[in-house]
Amino acid sequence: MDRLSYLNIDNAAYIDSLHEAYKQDPESVDYGWQKFFEGFDFGQNAQGASVSGAATQATTTATPDHILKEINVLNMINGYRARGHLFTQTNPVRERRKYFPGKELETFGLSDADLDTVFNAGTEVGLGAAKLRDIHDMLEQTYCQAIGAEYRYIRNPIKMKWFEDRMEKVRNMPTFSTDEKKRILNKLNQAVVFENFLGTKFLGQKRFSLEGAEALIPALDSVIEKGADLGLEEFVIGMAHRGRLNVLVNIMKKSYKEVFSEFQGKSYDADSSFGGDVKYHLGYSNDIETTNGKKVHLSLCPNPSHLETVNPIVEGLVRSKIDFKYEGDYKKIAPILIHGDAAVAGQGIVYEVLQMSKLDGYRTGGTIHLVINNQIGFTTNTKDARSSTYCTDVAKTVLSPVLHVNGDDAEALAYAINLAMEYRQTFHEDVFIDILCYRRYGHNEADEPKFTQPLLYKAIESHANPRDIYNQKLIANGSVGATYAAEIEKAFKAQLQTMLDESKAEDRFTESKPMYSGAWQGLHIANEKELNASPDTSISEDEFMAIGKGLTTLPKDKDFFKKIEKLFEDRSNMVKKTKVFDWAMGELIAYGSLLKENHRVRLSGEDVKRGTFSHRHAVLTLEDSEEEYTPLNTLGTEAKFDVYNSLLSEYGVLGFEYGYALADPNALTIWEAQFGDFYNGAQIIVDQYIASAETKWQRGNGLVMLLPHGYEGQGPEHSSARIERFMELCADSNIQVVNCSTPANFFHVLRRQLHREFRKPLIVFTPKSLLRNPQCVSPMEEFTQGKFRELIEDSFVTEKSVKRVLFCSGKIYYDLLEKQQTDKRKDVAIVRIEQLYPTPMVAMQKVKTKYVNATEFFWVQEEPENMGAWPYMCRKFRKSELQLEVISRKESSSTATGYAKQHTSQQLYIVSKAFSAPAGEEVKESIKKTAEKMATTSAD
Repeated sequence: MDRLSYLNIDNAAYIDSLHEAYKQDPESVDYGWQKFFEGFDFGQNAQGASVSGAATQATTTATPDHILKEINVLNMINGYRARGHLFTQTNPVRERRKYFPGKELETFGLSDADLDTVFNAGTEVGLGAAKLRDIHDMLEQTYCQAIGAEYRYIRNPIKMKWFEDRMEKVRNMPTFSTDEKKRILNKLNQAVVFENFLGTKFLGQKRFSLEGAEALIPALDSVIEKGADLGLEEFVIGMAHRGRLNVLVNIMKKSYKEVFSEFQGKSYDADSSFGGDVKYHLGYSNDIETTNGKKVHLSLCPNPSHLETVNPIVEGLVRSKIDFKYEGDYKKIAPILIHGDAAVAGQGIVYEVLQMSKLDGYRTGGTIHLVINNQIGFTTNTKDARSSTYCTDVAKTVLSPVLHVNGDDAEALAYAINLAMEYRQTFHEDVFIDILCYRRYGHNEADEPKFTQPLLYKAIESHANPRDIYNQKLIANGSVGATYAAEIEKAFKAQLQTMLDESKAEDRFTESKPMYSGAWQGLHIANEKELNASPDTSISEDEFMAIGKGLTTLPKDKDFFKKIEKLFEDRSNMVKKTKVFDWAMGELIAYGSLLKENHRVRLSGEDVKRGTFSHRHAVLTLEDSEEEYTPLNTLGTEAKFDVYNSLLSEYGVLGFEYGYALADPNALTIWEAQFGDFYNGAQIIVDQYIASAETKWQRGNGLVMLLPHGYEGQGPEHSSARIERFMELCADSNIQVVNCSTPANFFHVLRRQLHREFRKPLIVFTPKSLLRNPQCVSPMEEFTQGKFRELIEDSFVTEKSVKRVLFCSGKIYYDLLEKQQTDKRKDVAIVRIEQLYPTPMVAMQKVKTKYVNATEFFWVQEEPENMGAWPYMCRKFRKSELQLEVISRKESSSTATGYAKQHTSQQLYIVSKAFSAPAGEEVKESIKKTAEKMATTSAD
């Protein structure tokens, strides 16, 4: 039996039964009934009647059919709000796919016969009692024209109402003044003419044209204007290469002459070691003034061809400025990320960054996401590029609203992005703008798209550009004269030609802006000599003791776990009694000393508060609550220690921390991997930014990476932080790679990071088992005297007694030391290379000179021969007087064995071989058998 029939039998009972269901669970009844039971006034109820009574009374004075249709009209309103975006006119070059059910009146239990019937449901959309025809037209205009709004999944009624109030009031029909319309047309003109000019003057050169999506330029211009009016003082933009040149000149105000010089190769300096990058990867920053006289700083981050890699960089940079520049005020700075449709749907980093957006350690107050939806990848159609309905469906994972906009409608796009900016400033959450447009040419201008999309490109070929479409609209409504567009086009072309002529007349273009400014003022790019010199990073004994006591004294009024109390008692004894400190204390006191010097310290990564190996305990959780206590923030310093357990992400979080360090060189910014092996999920950040940014873009960075490393029988995924990968990236004094063997040296290398007049990324291979090794400790005088030691010599042997020298790095030293001390081998010296890059080659050469009777020099490592530092050392020393041989595991395709016995056998073999006499194959085999026997015994 249908609902209407049931109503005719006993409509009052039916409504009351629905009301009872509503009281139990509002979601159990249709949207229309929900609104009705919320107290919706049908205009026929007695004053003071209860909801249920009103419903019953309504049925006695109105026909059951009309009551049901009132509910159906409400359901129609909800349907348009929730699904209207599926039926919009947002695609400029293709027909939209069909969706079921549709938006026909019959879908909602209505018909054409109801169009002139007055329904009180019109009150829900601000019309009051209105004809269905008017309600329907209003919904069509609001939700099914050039803008499609996805917001009903947000769940928060305040946010949903916020959108409905704004969109339905103006029916998503923007109203701009004549001056504003002319500004939009002028920005469209700049976008279109600039691309045409480049295509004409620099035939065959790649530019990754914006053609087809030129409305992006007035959209960015509009959001910057709107944002400035809402209190924003700074924007940080991240985007891939398509349209970047247009954004650089027409939004960032980079000079046209500079870009033309780049096309002619006149920015190249043969005398500089600066390697540079292609012009459509470059970044830029500038101060601009809005039409209302507001000053705004714009930054466009450099980005490689890894399309979405820049996203976390931008977010980290913005968060850093929020922390140190804007005192936590999210309303002063905003990130804008510009995506491609294939990339936003296909690249996992987009999801990682979105998941960071509402987390305390990574929140930036909301990002404006602009998607240049070309409806195609390189040659890949949308049906092969994603499974989701929209390329932006990833936004729904964090309940971010999405506005889909026709890229040919510049006014609709400007209106939508202004709405997005208002939402961001109100709720501090992300918003997506999906610009439905097209790519006029192939992936690059030399590519032939008709090979793979003949029908699409036949349509695009005859399609007018957004400027001409908008110009005709303005002429039709009388906003501009018939010749206005031609006049501004002619004037702009003349301006571009003048700039081109000037660039051709110059021998070379020289950037006039300072390389480092703002927070980076006073810093510079280091040369090789500077990088090889470590400054004094000691602190006084009094300061050391004060920090140590502050870190180890727990408040009496808080209850901590017994194990924590014992741990801190042991730490307190280091300060008060033994004056000998382990790795954790060396690290924490380093942080405390930098805080005392007014340097912010930020540490993030998976489980870093406690530390993966339960060594750090930088944050303590009370026994009887979730209250946290952070000893480093009790030292009375102005600078703050920020420590965040990250989401389970390496790629996104490492990129974020790189961006954070990029903005604030005066903070110690650290990312720690749970195991060093796991950083390989973020290899793109290492390759494209950490290792090469200074060479490509002349941008330094002081980020510290802590990568637990060491062969301890934990298998292939928990042994190696891939030293070899970092070493093969080392050149041009680009990074620092260290493998410290003492807490004091780790202390000094952390402090060194902020005690130089330059910044370089620092890669630290940190220990696991050594965290609790009683030999891996440092006396207080090693902290209160001296500096970081790139090389540590052997203090156990005498110069003339040494016949063999073992160079090593990190944990293997302690295995070698135990053998040396147990066997009292004065003829073998163990020399630690604490800094793998820049390699202390001069100091290593001096070691050879020092040990005049030594005839054998070995590089000893735990890693297989084709991994670790050996491939680099072999290459660097192959033509030197220091002829090195290697002692290591045999070469392998896997980093380590998963079998404990085999691991022990291999480790014993390395140590035995390091101390064996020069041997032929027979002796080598004997050593191997001995080691295997020892391993079996040990394992058993």
